[in-house]
Amino acid sequence: MNASDWITRKVSRLRPGQAADALMAPLIGGGPRPLAERLDATLRRNGEALAPRALRRALLELQAVVDPSISEVEAGRRAHAVVQWYAGRELDERRDIWLLMSERFAPDVQALSSARDLHEAAVGTLDEGHAEVQLRRALASPRARLLQRFAIDPEGMRFLVDLRAELLPHLKGDRRLLPLDAELEHLFSTWFDVAFLELRRISWDSPASLIEKLIQYEAVHDIKSWADVKNRLDSDRRCYGFFHPRLPNTPLIFVEVALVDRISEGIVPLLDEAAALGRPDKASTAIFYSISNTQTGLRGVSFGDSLIKRVVETLQDELPRLKTFATLSPIPGFRGWLSRQAEGLVARLDEKRSTELGRAVGSLPPTAERFLAAAEEGVSLDPKSPVRQLLLQAAAEYLGRATADGKPVDAVARFHLGNGARVERLNWGGDPSAKGVKQSYGLMVNYLYDLKRLDKHRALLAQGSIAVSGAIEEKFL
Repeated sequence: MNASDWITRKVSRLRPGQAADALMAPLIGGGPRPLAERLDATLRRNGEALAPRALRRALLELQAVVDPSISEVEAGRRAHAVVQWYAGRELDERRDIWLLMSERFAPDVQALSSARDLHEAAVGTLDEGHAEVQLRRALASPRARLLQRFAIDPEGMRFLVDLRAELLPHLKGDRRLLPLDAELEHLFSTWFDVAFLELRRISWDSPASLIEKLIQYEAVHDIKSWADVKNRLDSDRRCYGFFHPRLPNTPLIFVEVALVDRISEGIVPLLDEAAALGRPDKASTAIFYSISNTQTGLRGVSFGDSLIKRVVETLQDELPRLKTFATLSPIPGFRGWLSRQAEGLVARLDEKRSTELGRAVGSLPPTAERFLAAAEEGVSLDPKSPVRQLLLQAAAEYLGRATADGKPVDAVARFHLGNGARVERLNWGGDPSAKGVKQSYGLMVNYLYDLKRLDKHRALLAQGSIAVSGAIEEKFL
């Protein structure tokens, strides 16, 4: 008797109405089960991607990759086969693979507990060093070894970086994946250490495939055409990226630099394709006007500060007349912050300024709602406008005082200030594009990299204070 006949006979004995339920029960009952239960099951439930048999097969394939009895070459071959199989899976099926990696390749709990107890007992004794070694070994998970063996394959690094990029959006919804993410981030922080990265200039003479990646990954000021990108790579411009030997044709992060004679006030002149070429050998100022990370899967791996330092050193060697290094940066979080803080800022105005603002927005006393509505005029506001003046003061407060857990709330500010820069100057109408207006009413900011004071500024930030220029300090409410 085949399986089909057996099922038919069993179902026919049920009362009317029960037959369909009996056939569908494995598919609809109870929702997704814990991974361990699914591995022991026979049939798949609704909401589960891989059937138990396929799940067990995938686990065996992963265990074969990490098998300690095989050579690294054989491990790489097996990992490559898994990568090819994984590439053909749907997202839900890939999630099952992530769960297998996260849950079934964890450290041995009993060995870890024993090693921890021995270490605690050995603290302060001659055996402390040996106990620490044992604890470190117990903490090393088979998961790390598994991921390391995937990296043996020439395409393995790309596979792991892309895997984490796809994994990240699912962490909040499934905390079971956190160990896998943490393991990947830890390994990437070692594999992508700046000591292993190559700083390379990207120019108009670079391969077209590389320039296309520049266009694809530019995250600050969209590149609109080949003429636009040619302008950014012209003789009075520089573009540098960090490259990893396992991802040789993809910049992990890149920075675009303008060589000019003073700190820039706006992005439009820098991106003007019709502007006359400058003389790099006569330039006194290097403006970092765009820094873009290209690999979402490397989130948490910091090499942007090292990129800027290396670029500064490279530029100084090439162009000794350069003395000033600054940015022209967006303020991406300003509008959202202002919408939450506007009521408090308006309330802090003295009577004279409150009256002036009220007359400008048509409300005495002025309200946050009227102020924010008037601010939508953005770059067209008159220099003497009370609305414009309050916007500038609010931006100074946001960049120079707004912190969370001792760090600047604005992501771009957090990056540059963490590198030792200071908030130098606000630029009204610095970015009049739709994106600039949406982010910060068109405002941009210069961060100054004073090479002699970087450590001092970092120390201030560690104490909860943000380094600002006198011009910014004067704008504080």
